[in-house]
Amino acid sequence: MPTPVVMPQMGESIAEGTIVRWIKKVGDQVERDEPLFEISTDKVDAEIPSPAAGVLTDIRVHEGETVGVNTVVAEIGQANDVRRADPAEEGASGAGSAAAKQQADGQTTPVPMPADETVSAIKTEQPSGNGRRRSSPLVRRIAKEHNVDIAQIAGSGIGGRVTKDDILGFIEQGEGRLEPAAASSRASAAPAQARAPQTVRPSGADRVEKMSVMRRKIAEHMVLSTRTSAHVYSVFHVNFSEIDKLRQQKKAEYEAVGAKLTYMAFIARVVVEALHHHPTINASIDGDNVVYKKDINLGIAVALDDGLIVPVIRNADEKNVLGLSRAIADVAERARAKRLNPDEVHDGTFTITNPGQFGAQFGMPIINQPQVAILGIGTIEKRPVVIADAIGIRTMAYLTLGYDHRLVDGAVADQFMADVKRRLECFDANDC
Repeated sequence: MPTPVVMPQMGESIAEGTIVRWIKKVGDQVERDEPLFEISTDKVDAEIPSPAAGVLTDIRVHEGETVGVNTVVAEIGQANDVRRADPAEEGASGAGSAAAKQQADGQTTPVPMPADETVSAIKTEQPSGNGRRRSSPLVRRIAKEHNVDIAQIAGSGIGGRVTKDDILGFIEQGEGRLEPAAASSRASAAPAQARAPQTVRPSGADRVEKMSVMRRKIAEHMVLSTRTSAHVYSVFHVNFSEIDKLRQQKKAEYEAVGAKLTYMAFIARVVVEALHHHPTINASIDGDNVVYKKDINLGIAVALDDGLIVPVIRNADEKNVLGLSRAIADVAERARAKRLNPDEVHDGTFTITNPGQFGAQFGMPIINQPQVAILGIGTIEKRPVVIADAIGIRTMAYLTLGYDHRLVDGAVADQFMADVKRRLECFDANDC
């Protein structure tokens, strides 16, 4: 029996992915865990490994197409199972790819596809019998959070499917909380094209490039976060002088075992300790419920050439500074090489981002949904500070906590940050 290859779920809020490139072609021999194709989502660009050894016998979803998670995109089998498309099927595949490209480009007119379409995994979606249109889990979650009836939205996706852009545009226009009759009337009068932002006409010297799939989805995810969470920020000035001394003392010892001792490892260690004592910061909101997470899974933001990715270190509280140093370096390196596994970019409970590595004094990061807080690290440098009525030089940095005021009050956030500050300034050398 052939082994199906499915679109993996690359994040808990990710409902679909776009195939950017097939690394192998039909008829190629592949080994288990050998890179098979590359996908793009709002969380990650990643090369997906083959689930089995054998021959790539069939490709069902082509480059540029977007499909839901767990959709079968290809099959691995034996050489005699190779499926060669005949001219009629190639035409069908072309129509499917054109439809997917239109949807990715934001066009709303669906491309007709043959009734016996079997190559493309994107299927026409019709409203269900109860009047609700079929949509992805992410769209349904947005609808629930904003009290929107999906049935009132004119979908621009293939077969009238309601896309993320449709529902966000609907909410942006202030239509989301209207009574159904009024919403239906206005939705009919304002098609998706009318709700789209106006295109800026470039001058002759401007260079215009299409947004990458990753960049476009990051944009959607960030806008969704600002609409979902009530963002508030607290900034603390922290003395890193003691940690700087420890780094100098331990640097050679860490290098001897192949690890680089960074400030981030110390910060990560302190944060996971503090999260144990402040469970609200390690929680999430699910409708009217608060979910207090049992595990501490630490997300570390990694800057890429064309985007940002947040790999997750699971059970980070079980690691000391050495273990965190190795884990952070490992996920960062593999993120840049597009070698992360699907389960390494979701289920995070708290995120740390480090704009200070580029010289920023501090930043105001956007919360990584569905988390309720994110810590930003400013540049760590020597500064003059007042110490016992005298001016001294100390290694200092600003730490910024962005938090969701729907759940986290200022007092709770500041107590957490005060705990982080205290632990950093009086770091226990035994944790190294």
